[in-house]
Amino acid sequence: MGSNKASAASLLRDVFGFDDFRPGQEEIVEAVARGENTLAIMPTGGGKSLCFQLPALMQDGVTVVISPLIALMRDQVRALQASGVAAGALTSGNSPEETEMVWNALQERKLKLLYITPERLSAGSSLGMLRNIGVSMIAVDEAHCISQWGHDFRPDYLRIGELRRTLNVPLAAFTATADAESRVEIVEKLFDGVRPRTFLHGFDRPNIHLAFTVKNSPRTQILNFVNARKGQSGIIYCGTRAKTETLALGLREVGHASIYYHGGMDGEDRRIAERRFQQEDGLIVVATVAFGMGIDKPDIRWVAHADLPKSVESYYQEIGRAGRDGHPAETLTLFGPEDIKLRRSQIDEGLAPAERRMADHARLNALLGLAEALECRRKTLLNYFGETKVNCNHCDLCQNPPEVFDGTTAVRKALSAMLRTEERFGSGHLIDILLGNETEKIRQRAHTKLPTFGIGKEYTRVQWQTVFRQMMGHDLVRPDADRYGALRMTDAALPILRGLASINLRRDTIKAAVRRPTVTSMLSEEHAPLLSALKAKRRGLAEVANVPAYIIFPDRTLIEMAERRPKNLDQMARVNGVGAKKLQNFGEAFLKVINNEVEPLHPTRRKLAGRKCGALFDKLMKVQTDLARGSDGTGKPLSCSASQLAKVAQLRPDDNVAIERVLGDQKAERFGSAFLDVLRNAG
Repeated sequence: MGSNKASAASLLRDVFGFDDFRPGQEEIVEAVARGENTLAIMPTGGGKSLCFQLPALMQDGVTVVISPLIALMRDQVRALQASGVAAGALTSGNSPEETEMVWNALQERKLKLLYITPERLSAGSSLGMLRNIGVSMIAVDEAHCISQWGHDFRPDYLRIGELRRTLNVPLAAFTATADAESRVEIVEKLFDGVRPRTFLHGFDRPNIHLAFTVKNSPRTQILNFVNARKGQSGIIYCGTRAKTETLALGLREVGHASIYYHGGMDGEDRRIAERRFQQEDGLIVVATVAFGMGIDKPDIRWVAHADLPKSVESYYQEIGRAGRDGHPAETLTLFGPEDIKLRRSQIDEGLAPAERRMADHARLNALLGLAEALECRRKTLLNYFGETKVNCNHCDLCQNPPEVFDGTTAVRKALSAMLRTEERFGSGHLIDILLGNETEKIRQRAHTKLPTFGIGKEYTRVQWQTVFRQMMGHDLVRPDADRYGALRMTDAALPILRGLASINLRRDTIKAAVRRPTVTSMLSEEHAPLLSALKAKRRGLAEVANVPAYIIFPDRTLIEMAERRPKNLDQMARVNGVGAKKLQNFGEAFLKVINNEVEPLHPTRRKLAGRKCGALFDKLMKVQTDLARGSDGTGKPLSCSASQLAKVAQLRPDDNVAIERVLGDQKAERFGSAFLDVLRNAG
């Protein structure tokens, strides 16, 4: 193994541009390179793809990578090609020329990695083709898709086991989320029940801040969260297609670059949305869960859920799209009683067998347990995946421990009201009974005579609503789909009703979403102008090559360039993420920006050097670049002259009228309010 190990380290450096493996990668690479059947469960953003790409380069023959997402494949292939690796994909998205190039490379035995979708395996011709191209290994990405228990079951994955037997080659399977049931099914279907070498790497993503908030003017809560993170790339997940469209429009109206994405769009519109998200800095996508598995954008700074996700696995997978570059990222999940009712009824009204419905209710319970947790959110999340050693202090509950009270009496009163009315009503009517409200409905049914009528006057309606929501969250009561959503008790409620168990509830869950400050800047202010210039250079190169910006270099590489300021190609080669091929293709261009040769300071800017308005000029210039085509990126290009920017920086106008005097009507309309924000924040 010694020679392999040396070549693994040198390939890591020369091809991918990294000095060190991430935690856990090296042992997986060694096992896969030795030809062992392998199952690796690693967190999203933990560097899964390297664990099969590197062994592929260490072996003769071609590695077949089976991945469910065409968009993700295309990006991985482009990234590999940009690093000088012979990789190709056979997908329905290929042009005839691309397909022909892949076939030629296969026949000449030049291709190292061939990406295909599982659906392609069901075409009879694929098996014959794969038999004849010298396959050395099969890698399966998103392996949880083979599991009926997983949240994205794909029946075509079932053919992979047959392919492994036919080719008689080792198989390496990778997933970011697989609970115990899914793991058993992966081993059974992919490895014929023979346990592979298994690596279970911690599910924790310590850079991601976790937060849940009860819905209370949800649109405002989402807008507040997004406004505090202006200019950062983010994803908002919504429960319905219609909501994605209205929320994206609402965000655009208040000045955010925002688009929507859902399964009802036609293929071309979806591809345009994916491409824009990959290539534009600071774009927000408002999406259904149809969006995301194909997203490998490393600098997504936040993920918000406008509605409760379906399960802990879905939640984990969706928030896992944030902060893949390892830098701080944030999440916010909104939920309310309507979400819980909707998710319950979706399960009950589905066509799944009873056993599956029970499992789905249990999965939803686990998610509600996370939403209604009384202590550390991360601990609750990681316990679900079987991890018990948890360090946090990076979630809403660790930072603001909730106020808890003994809710046993309140819950018993609520359960008693349900029992006295034969579990035939929803929470609204039950709350009227508890508060002693003589509504028409209560009079008609003679519910004023119930012993529970008026026994809950110590709480307001809003407080009772939070009690019922938490009872749903703790799965003490469930809406009954056959009785128009009337609440009925579960077995878990009986010990409380009989006085054999107690329960704590949160007192503070009706609160507006906490507006957390923006993530602290990733590098000090002195390096910010250079990082802006490097990003502008990257954007230009990416547009010319028609690839996502991070394929040229990810943000973390540009940040390191801005901090280390390499003077020559030798120093540039030591920056993480700069492999030999990228050094050759882009090294000179970025060195010129760093050493100020390509875009020397504009004479107007040079006059401001060393003065406070010099830094203001740079900030105004950045804002102008971001808005060059309007807030939604589709407007007519517009820019101010250097002397106009210098005037704004020096005069510091403080209202729209004063800005108009400097810029004129048209430019003031495009840039005015953003410039005023910069000036106000400059203090």
